[in-house]
Amino acid sequence: MTQSPGKRFRALMKKGGVACPGVFNAATARLIEEAGFQSGYISGAGLHAQHALSDTGLLSRRDVAEACARITQAVNIPLLLDGDTGFGGVGAVPKTIRLFEAAGAAGVQLEDQRFPKRCGHLPGKELVSAAEMAAKIRAAAGARRDKNFVIVARTDARGVTGFEDAVLRARSYREAGADVIFPEALATADEFRRFAREAPGPLLANMTEFGKTALIPLSEFKRLGYAAVLFPMTLFRLMMGQAREAAKILRKTGTQKSLLGRMQNRSDFYKMIHYAPRKS
Repeated sequence: MTQSPGKRFRALMKKGGVACPGVFNAATARLIEEAGFQSGYISGAGLHAQHALSDTGLLSRRDVAEACARITQAVNIPLLLDGDTGFGGVGAVPKTIRLFEAAGAAGVQLEDQRFPKRCGHLPGKELVSAAEMAAKIRAAAGARRDKNFVIVARTDARGVTGFEDAVLRARSYREAGADVIFPEALATADEFRRFAREAPGPLLANMTEFGKTALIPLSEFKRLGYAAVLFPMTLFRLMMGQAREAAKILRKTGTQKSLLGRMQNRSDFYKMIHYAPRKS
């Protein structure tokens, strides 16, 4: 690829409504690329969940960078990376950005929660001041080596201090240098519409399941003018639901025979990982 991941992701966002399914390892990244998606999202929740950890910032910056490098090297599509709170205060952000840019991410999402963070759709979140978050955004924008590396500013204010504060924070973060604003946990299509009107500019929406937000079709977000939409845990939750049922069936029957039709077969897996075994 002659263009950087950031430049390719920006080109996709200009078209509007780019879908970014969440991935948590190289295999799931290959799956979404094989399915025809043009971009994806390395989900912090997914990275934690595969280790049976809560999404509370328990993985280190180095853990996330190493995972990002393995995933981005496996695909050709640009991937946005969940950078949580930046792994420290304002002074830590430049190192975080440079590490994740070097790991092949198209851009990084930073959020305005206070560490330790919580899932954006759970109660009990605390926010840093808007001024501190704006300083983090300025530090992030100044640290990137590729000017096309995308800085996404997420605000969790909707569920903490209210919709109006989320809008004010969005304006502040955009002025500080954020390329995209991510309003977390808006409740309805009307709120997404209002937010786009009151905080104009590139926006990103989050379509996580079982949370505070109604499930809105991608086509609607494109109509509302949202640049990108995340589906951060869809694959993981589906995989775990199916695996749980399979475990019950295997435990009960002692055979996997009835499960074969649900599986990715050997030849499809080899094709996905570009492996051609020698014929005997």
